[in-house]
Amino acid sequence: MKYYFSWLFIFVASFVSVTATAQNAVQKNNVKPATGYEIVGTLSGYPEGVEVALLNGNSGAPEGTAKLVNGKFKISGDVSVPDFKMLMINNEQPYITLFLDNSYVFVTAAKGKEEDAVINGSGSHNDFKNFAKMMMPYEKLVSGEETGTPESVNKATKDLNNFIKENKNSFITPLAIYRAFQLDNDEALLESNYNILSNEVKQSSISQYLASQIAENRKHPIGKAVVNFSQEDTNGKLLDLSSYKGKYVLIDFWASWCKPCRMENPNVVAAYKNFKGKNFTVLGVSLDQKKDAWMQAIQQDGLTWQHVSDLKGWQNNVAAMYDVTSIPQNFLIDPNGILIGKNLRGEALMAKLEKVLK
Repeated sequence: MKYYFSWLFIFVASFVSVTATAQNAVQKNNVKPATGYEIVGTLSGYPEGVEVALLNGNSGAPEGTAKLVNGKFKISGDVSVPDFKMLMINNEQPYITLFLDNSYVFVTAAKGKEEDAVINGSGSHNDFKNFAKMMMPYEKLVSGEETGTPESVNKATKDLNNFIKENKNSFITPLAIYRAFQLDNDEALLESNYNILSNEVKQSSISQYLASQIAENRKHPIGKAVVNFSQEDTNGKLLDLSSYKGKYVLIDFWASWCKPCRMENPNVVAAYKNFKGKNFTVLGVSLDQKKDAWMQAIQQDGLTWQHVSDLKGWQNNVAAMYDVTSIPQNFLIDPNGILIGKNLRGEALMAKLEKVLK
């Protein structure tokens, strides 16, 4: 499974309170459908006939569509396990994020206020709202927008690990495990937390991502030398990783078509500008297939370091060597080629570089 349109980037900490009227409606109508799920929505401010699409949270592919009739829509289907989905209205952002299980789900939203949508009826989404509420004080910390103090990191990690232990059968818990790993980068604890999940929860897409991370950690552990590689640069000349020996290098996996990658690029540019004079550089590895799109994105985003690609998309040979199954993804190596950091984004990348490049 390729996680190029991932819950890692659509997750938001905002949540909405359920009004007494909405609660009563759910209590009265919340019975499980005979099969699958049924989403019943009420939207205001949108024109009649506008399309509402249910999107897969990982691929972004539509899984169901409906037309708005008299301000209402209905989408039915089935999920094998509860998972993140998004409602896209009129092919526009922002999306309405929900955690969907096989139940009746009621959505009420207004144009321009989609982030205030009220979602009821799904037990899994209620778990999601409770988790989001707990995470609100820590979102900037786990996203890398704030470095935080040791005390704040310890408190966030403690709260997350308590949630994990108390909710091992919840489909939200894999997200909590990932958030905890973002904070402490403890590969052993990541695997330990994953192992306490029920077999059913391990079937979810988030759990499968965690499993891929654990497998990657085993193959590319912090403190070990990374594998050398060579690939053609933008001029068609072979560029060898070993030629960077003596420098700190961020091996950055990305693609022109990857929206989260493009959103992260300004952070990588800022890190490069801040530290390029301190024995640090970036080496971009693109999972593109079209050279024109690749070159255009390099120019548009101001990525002035060296880049390589074999233009094979997800079959990129270097990505396969490094077990890359999601992007953006990066590996930070020291002057001896030893791995000292992974998946460093935003302020987390800055903080790591400030620490090692004193």
